[in-house]
Amino acid sequence: MNSKIRAIEKRIKEYKTIVIARHVGPDPDAIASQIALRDAIKLRFPSKEVYAVGTPVNKFKSYGNLDKIEDGKLSDALLIVLDCPNIVRIDGVDINNYKEIIKIDHHPFEDKMGTIEWIDTNSSSTCEMITEFLISARYRANKAIAENLFLGVVADSDRFLLSSAKTLELMAVLIKNSKIDISEIYPRLYLRPLNEVRFQAYITEHLNVTKNGFASLRIDKKIIEKYGVDAGTASNLVNNFNHIQEIICWALVSYDEKLKLFKVNIRSRGPVINEVASKHNGGGHAKASGARIKDSKDIEKLFNDLDLECKKYKEDQKKLK
Repeated sequence: MNSKIRAIEKRIKEYKTIVIARHVGPDPDAIASQIALRDAIKLRFPSKEVYAVGTPVNKFKSYGNLDKIEDGKLSDALLIVLDCPNIVRIDGVDINNYKEIIKIDHHPFEDKMGTIEWIDTNSSSTCEMITEFLISARYRANKAIAENLFLGVVADSDRFLLSSAKTLELMAVLIKNSKIDISEIYPRLYLRPLNEVRFQAYITEHLNVTKNGFASLRIDKKIIEKYGVDAGTASNLVNNFNHIQEIICWALVSYDEKLKLFKVNIRSRGPVINEVASKHNGGGHAKASGARIKDSKDIEKLFNDLDLECKKYKEDQKKLK
């Protein structure tokens, strides 16, 4: 057991009330990790009050219900922030209202949050880290907990394409111990309504592709309403454009009404993009990043920088041949 896991286990034992938060606009990894951790703690310590908080997302109802709390009345509680490197993106809580904060995240470091920060950029997902924690600390994972963790890893690793040997080893232990049938739970991740498929077709049809292999699209509110999807759908579809021959990097932009800014989701099949994203109020992994932009004029600057990165990448590849 590594020192971070040991310290987190100790803090969980000490607190009667624990709140688990994640980032706004959750993806499967974010929401699955917080619900799985909440349920695993409650399974281990039935007398504790454990809450998973944040804005509910209808398409993720199968992962479990979220909790409603009065944030300012839990001053003696422990807050665990999952899958969120920066404070501004934490959904549903004010970190100043908590006695102690723990951060568990697989993104590169951005904001200092708590007394314990377990950051592992080599992990495919936060669900992988929670799986490691449960196995190392000998917490039990029932069928529902194991299914959530497995789906979170599958989603963030793009069906294990972005995973390591450690990821596969942890999933093997999880499946063996919980006896889940993975063939039964994949549809929860990939079964989609027709309007979402049509929305994806719209994105594919309207992608702007440069000669350097950079693709982009701004998705406005009218299009969101036309296809009957929510603003977070574009974020969840971004990984679906990973196997287009002419595209090596792509970005989808949607407007977040709550935060009053543009959300840019960026992916790559070659160029390193997190350094570019960090220059535009963003960050992330080398080939999976995002940015938050307030002025729409700055979106074009980000696009130009990403296109230039694609050009440099292609030139470097030619030199290697």
